[in-house]
Amino acid sequence: MVYKFEQLSQRDVEQMLSITLQQTRVYREIKEEGRQEGRSEGRQEEAANLVIRQLTKRFRQEFSEEIRSSVSNLPLPVLEDLSEALLDFTSVADLQAWLEAQ
Repeated sequence: MVYKFEQLSQRDVEQMLSITLQQTRVYREIKEEGRQEGRSEGRQEEAANLVIRQLTKRFRQEFSEEIRSSVSNLPLPVLEDLSEALLDFTSVADLQAWLEAQ
């Protein structure tokens, strides 16, 4: 029902319906979805940082911003695959080929 009033502010809708939106089920569900999404993004960022550190240690070099960005933008399941695949890499070329294949 709230979507019918897109142009109204939260306060306007609350006054019109005589409710507090924070007390509604839809508000709590949306808030929880936001929390879960935030957690997922946080895990993805942590995983990307970990994989970059592993790659840096494995090849004893800092990587270009392009490679760092490519790794950082991978979704979490792909980062998990990369964390396993990097164990078989023998050169930076292997990493680059793997990233291009994704």
